Amino acid sequence: MSFIKTTSGGKPQVLKNIAFCTLLNGVLPEDDTAISELFNAFDEQIRAQEKSISREALSNVHGDWYEWLLAISAWNYSAGDPDANLALLLPNVTQFDVSTLYVNRLNELIDDLKKKVRDVSGVQLITSNPDFVIINRELVNEVIGKIEPISEISTEVLSRLEHVYSQFIHKCDYAQIEGYVSVKTSLRPDRRLQIPHEGSLMKALYAHLQTREWITNPKGLKYYAIASKITEPDRSALKTVATHSLTTVFTLSQAAVDDVFEVNSIKQAEHAFSWILA
Repeated sequence: MSFIKTTSGGKPQVLKNIAFCTLLNGVLPEDDTAISELFNAFDEQIRAQEKSISREALSNVHGDWYEWLLAISAWNYSAGDPDANLALLLPNVTQFDVSTLYVNRLNELIDDLKKKVRDVSGVQLITSNPDFVIINRELVNEVIGKIEPISEISTEVLSRLEHVYSQFIHKCDYAQIEGYVSVKTSLRPDRRLQIPHEGSLMKALYAHLQTREWITNPKGLKYYAIASKITEPDRSALKTVATHSLTTVFTLSQAAVDDVFEVNSIKQAEHAFSWILA
């Protein structure tokens, strides 16, 4: 089966979902298989079909492949543990506003904050979407019921995983969004900066809702990072404070990123989700 199509401009393009399912033969790799090596092998098979595919084009599809592997691993982990929360893929901010996962009452508070920031200060409260949202298991059980494990990987399964989040629009109360996960195949310096910035902003919005709702003892919002390779400089760079927590003496300063996980195999993914979804 071909995984390549030609764009209207005459350039070859990887059909990333078809390539992913076909090259995996519809099943997850062995638990200890290195994901980075797996993707290198996929690249070779794609280049065998189309030699002109650039390294940059292949790097771009690696990001989606990595997120799909993690999404399937997270789903299957929750299927096997009835008490585990559920991590769901999110689209980017141009397609979806993550705050609309909250019930209307809370979403309107965030919209009000954005409006006041704009009207009073003339600046925009610009947010990005994390790659995954962590939903409380009780709400998951109410909305989608029993989670059946994924045993066969198909383009239909990938599409379903990418759209499950939509079932939770305007259904999450304050404590029912447990946290978020940022996923990167690699941590270049610019990507290292994006992760704590996003974590800090998500926690600031959570704190704003806490204030507006007069919630005196919140559980707290978690924000995690996952990458296929993490160095000590990466870990050090991600150990930064959530900016909003510096503005009050009534609580301890919070971390922008609660924990960082190196995931380069399904086994490592299962270990990460055993912490993230607890």
